[in-house]
Amino acid sequence: MAVVHPTDTERPRSHASVDIAGTAWPVYKLEALFAGVVVCLTLALITGSVQAAVLGATVIAALRWIIGGARGLR
Repeated sequence: MAVVHPTDTERPRSHASVDIAGTAWPVYKLEALFAGVVVCLTLALITGSVQAAVLGATVIAALRWIIGGARGLR
């Protein structure tokens, strides 16, 4: 009978990650946050509307986050 110890079955990481304060963050999440900030600042300067800037930044960040997460499921 074979015995498998829980520490012996480590899943390989499918994403590159960056260590921030002891926590591994996938790069696609950091890209999503960065894209959101850039879009928010750009739209705020162009339109002068904070509401439109936040909404646009949220859409871009959420799309990048979802696409990055979906690619890791393959």
